[in-house]
Amino acid sequence: MPEGDTIFRTGTALRRWLEGREVTAARGAGLERVVGATVAAVETRGKHLLIRFSSGFVLHSHMRMSGSWHVYPAGGRWQRPAAQAKAVLECGDRVAVCFNAPVVELLRDHEERVHRSLARLGPDVLAEGFDLDEVLRRAATRSATVAVGELLLDQGVLAGLGNVYRCEALFLERVDPWTPRADLPSERLRRLVLAGQQLIVANAGVAAAPGRDVGLGGGRLFVYGRAARPCRRCGTAVRSARLGVQARTVFWCPSCQPATTGQPGTTAGPA
Repeated sequence: MPEGDTIFRTGTALRRWLEGREVTAARGAGLERVVGATVAAVETRGKHLLIRFSSGFVLHSHMRMSGSWHVYPAGGRWQRPAAQAKAVLECGDRVAVCFNAPVVELLRDHEERVHRSLARLGPDVLAEGFDLDEVLRRAATRSATVAVGELLLDQGVLAGLGNVYRCEALFLERVDPWTPRADLPSERLRRLVLAGQQLIVANAGVAAAPGRDVGLGGGRLFVYGRAARPCRRCGTAVRSARLGVQARTVFWCPSCQPATTGQPGTTAGPA
């Protein structure tokens, strides 16, 4: 599933080519209703992308595991079959196409405000003025026993953070993924959330992430995708296992991220 930085870059590209332009043709998701309107704004909110039109409609898309937006010159060859297009927006000499996204829907302004997914989102990790205190307030409302590794993927707590940065932040802060929320002091949770936020900000190219080692460069990650390979810090074999309701695979170093005594789940992951 694309993380917030991928959606942020997608939004930047769409904003460049669509914002302020008139929609000259459109199809899919009821978009025929926005022909003649102007693209008023392109926004990202966590892993969600919103295209606002001057007529009061909003196109909401969520990529999940399969979707992507592409922008082409009018008449240019598409990189994917037209049958995979879920939404097509033509704005003069540019065509924006959303391929294979499982969520593509045209909303009215009032529908967006009460939307089941959009209305519950926590602070966006890439938003200006990121509200860390609100993240911690929302985290405190979750079960005391929820694993911190699962909490970081709760979009109602923190919008935009995904599995890669979840794993990397946990490693950098030396926190075992199965640590119950109540067992992690608030200051450590604050540092953990900031680590994830700074990683994603640095990778999105929004700004520098001061005072934080955000990775090894060249796409080299500390633990994500490195099961059974030696930890880059201590040499211990990295482990992986499914975690939480979403059953996303988490990667961690058992030496650098020691488990809490008696903590459930940490011995279940494959070596």
